[in-house]
Amino acid sequence: MNLRRRLSGRTAVIGVPYLWLLLFFLFPFVIVLKISVSEMEAVQFKDLLTLRDGVLQFSVKLSNYVFLTEDALYLKTYVASLKYAAATTVLCLAIGYPFAYFMARAKSTLQPSLLMLVMLPFWTSFLLRVYAWKGLLSENGWVADLLESTGIDQLLAAAGLIPGPGMLMHTPFSLVLGMTYTYLPFMILPLYANLAKMDLRLLEAAADLGATAWVAFWKITVPLSKAGIIAGSMLVFIPCIGEFVIPELLGGPQTLMIGRVMWDEFFSNNDWPMASTVAVVMVLLIIVPLAIFNKYQAEAQEARK
Repeated sequence: MNLRRRLSGRTAVIGVPYLWLLLFFLFPFVIVLKISVSEMEAVQFKDLLTLRDGVLQFSVKLSNYVFLTEDALYLKTYVASLKYAAATTVLCLAIGYPFAYFMARAKSTLQPSLLMLVMLPFWTSFLLRVYAWKGLLSENGWVADLLESTGIDQLLAAAGLIPGPGMLMHTPFSLVLGMTYTYLPFMILPLYANLAKMDLRLLEAAADLGATAWVAFWKITVPLSKAGIIAGSMLVFIPCIGEFVIPELLGGPQTLMIGRVMWDEFFSNNDWPMASTVAVVMVLLIIVPLAIFNKYQAEAQEARK
């Protein structure tokens, strides 16, 4: 009887998340996939299965997927989305790791306050925070004035991140800056959770064996925090690929990303099959890093056993 209760409880615990994924991810994805291979007639889609003269026919339209490989615009936007998402992830890691390390090593009485500071931006609307950067980076904005007075804008222009000195808005610089600011907490939180659980006796043992603080950091702290690095990177990289609001408000024509292309196909061109095709390919691009992450997690769990 106890075994039956345990099995039923385990089934419920495992089944509820799978049911959630089935209803709110797999089922909508199947609908989008069906639209991507369907023929559109006015505002309706042809059925994939049709019965004509007693013959059951199954027909799919793959021309949209072929068109994606032939039109350079889609390839360019996919590459741009991956590039900006990767740049944002690297910047978030470079900024977030020291912050998470400091939080994990701070006094236990101070850690809740630091955690509150990380979560504080979530108390304000995401849209308002992005709009705030428009004012900060526009002409006479105090961030723009600071960058111009220190000559940083000239370095950004020399690196090709902005068209010229003082031209900070609607550039790759403003886009990556906005995404880094927005998604930085998603990098800090998993890193902090991982670093806070680390056994500090390992660092003491390394010091006893003659390792310097820098060597101990690279040989012990970084490898042990690899799970947090991967988790934070996935939480930043994946939503950045399909980001629409930040590129629309802070980006420009030269920072066209796949989210904007998808919006145009859905609402400007009213071409739902093509928009669904773009969405399906984008989801497939996201699944690859997720599969890598899951593989690493499985290998890490096996190693612990």
